Amino acid sequence: MKEVIKKNAIKFGLISGIFSIFASLSMYLIDYHLFVNMWIGFGLLAVYLIIGIVQLIELKKELGGFMSFKEGFTSYFIGALIGISVSTVFSILLFNVIDKETGELTNQALIEFQVKNLQKFNVPTEKIKETVKQMEETPQFSTKGILKSFGGSLVGSIIFGLILAAIFKSKTKEEF
Repeated sequence: MKEVIKKNAIKFGLISGIFSIFASLSMYLIDYHLFVNMWIGFGLLAVYLIIGIVQLIELKKELGGFMSFKEGFTSYFIGALIGISVSTVFSILLFNVIDKETGELTNQALIEFQVKNLQKFNVPTEKIKETVKQMEETPQFSTKGILKSFGGSLVGSIIFGLILAAIFKSKTKEEF
C-alpha cells in the first residue's frame, strides 16, 4: 500500500474519531436525550459523509490527480475503521465505565422514542412489546450494544466507501 494512502487514511480516521468524541461529549454534557434525536443523527451522518468526500478529494490531489477505485476505497475504509474504533472505545468507556447511569437513562429514552414511533405507525401492541423486549435484552449503550453498533457502522461505511470511491475514481484512458 502506498504511504500516501496510509497517511490519508490515518489522518481522516483520527479526524472522524475526534469529531465523534467531541459530538458524543457535547451531547452527554448538554442532555443525554440528544443521543436519541433523529435530526442530530442525520446531521452527524452528513458530517461523516463530508469528511469522507474531503478525504477522497485530498487523496486524489496527493496522488497527482489519478486515483483508482481500489486506492479510494482502501483509504476510505481504513479511515472509517479508525474513526469508528476510536468512537466505539470512547462510547464504551463513557457509558459502561465512567457513567453507567447515563447509559441506562439513554437506553430508556431510546426505548420510549421507539415505542412512540411504532405507535404513530399503528404497529400492533404485541409487536411493540417484542421490540421493547429485544431492546432491553441488548441495550444500545451497553458494551455489547455498542459493539453491535460498531458492526452496523462499519457496514454503512463500506457502502458509503464503495459509492464515494466509484464517484471519485479517475477514469482510465479507455473510458475517455
